[in-house]
Amino acid sequence: MAVNVESLGALERRVKMSVPVAAIERQVADRLKNMARTVKMPGFRPGKVPLAMIAKQYAHQVRGEVLGDAVQRAFSDAVKEANLRVAGYPKIEKADGATDDATLAFDATFEVYPEVKSGDLSSASIERPAVEVDDAAIDRTIEILRKQRVTFADATRAAAAGDRVTVDFEGTLEGAAFEGGKATGFSFIIGEGRMLPEFEAAATGMGAGASKTFDLKFPDDYHGTQVAGKTTQFTLRVSRVEAPELPAVDAAFAKTLGVADGDLATMRADIRGNVEREVKKRANAQVKNQAMKALMDATPLELPKSLVEMETQQLVQRAQADLEARGVKLEKLPFEASAFEDTARRRVALGLIIGELGRAEGLQPKPAQLRSLIEQESQSYERPDEVVRWFYTQPERLSEMEGLALENNVVEWVLSKAKVTDKAMSFDELMGSAA
Repeated sequence: MAVNVESLGALERRVKMSVPVAAIERQVADRLKNMARTVKMPGFRPGKVPLAMIAKQYAHQVRGEVLGDAVQRAFSDAVKEANLRVAGYPKIEKADGATDDATLAFDATFEVYPEVKSGDLSSASIERPAVEVDDAAIDRTIEILRKQRVTFADATRAAAAGDRVTVDFEGTLEGAAFEGGKATGFSFIIGEGRMLPEFEAAATGMGAGASKTFDLKFPDDYHGTQVAGKTTQFTLRVSRVEAPELPAVDAAFAKTLGVADGDLATMRADIRGNVEREVKKRANAQVKNQAMKALMDATPLELPKSLVEMETQQLVQRAQADLEARGVKLEKLPFEASAFEDTARRRVALGLIIGELGRAEGLQPKPAQLRSLIEQESQSYERPDEVVRWFYTQPERLSEMEGLALENNVVEWVLSKAKVTDKAMSFDELMGSAA
């Protein structure tokens, strides 16, 4: 019997289903009889509880379970018969106006996956970064590594940018203290951006033991609503000024980077290898972003609302988990779910497009490709072989790598269709750092 599918929109569908009442009641009776063998009730031995008592206590629950299973089977059979790919979860409701005592009628409303047809990519332009990793890039990386290992020593001079200062401060708003406006023995580095610019400016030029009072206007969007957009008064006392001291580039420094014998040539070679891998990774990421944008531009899609909503909720949950992992405790999230909707739509669209291309163009990764990708990922760790073995024992991580390998194949497919040109780019430009 053909299934009647009603179109409610571009992707929304509705099917009608029915289940026979007699079959439901037979299954309910069978389940209750099975329960009678093991169910326990006060005053009765197991298996000796009267069926009427079991039915009185459990019939409603069992009938709901049986009916739910029957409706789910009917829905699965209906969408299979109609050859529909269901996106998200169906909304199943008892049908209005059903009067047949022999059957129970239901309506299932749901969305289907859109048809994905990749468009013409021949006019898409993609720029591939061409970056030379020269000695200057290695020197710059070494400076960054030195700054990451900076130590501080007491200074008798006035505080300047880069110094670490330890201060006591107290802020007031219209003469009254406010939450978060007072601290003792608080340390920060001038120029690091941890404090508001006006606060850092006030501390600059002060020596240990110096005090001052100054006005500070908080930004309108400051997270502390009590002082947001308002001008406060601060009393600041500097108790300590410490100047930064960078480590010398010597054998001891090389050993901190994992070079056991402290050889500087080996250190530079290791750094060059790491930098080259990072440059390749970032260049590939830029190419990938362009390729994915070209795919989306060439493949307009009507997206299932249910999939977008589920992806949005996942992004919200990840953001919340990230805040909690950093020790941030919030009664209410500082963002609305709608802030993630654009990202969710992009992720859903790309997931649909990539999945279809994988099937249509035979782009699913081969085992050798997956192995190569995992080995590349493992190179940044001290024991690459152990990392490779770990990936193959973690199904979730392995699945993530399979998805990444598929994306790489899709990118290569796009590059074979689009116009690709090499774009000379400086090391700093690619790395996105002026530090």
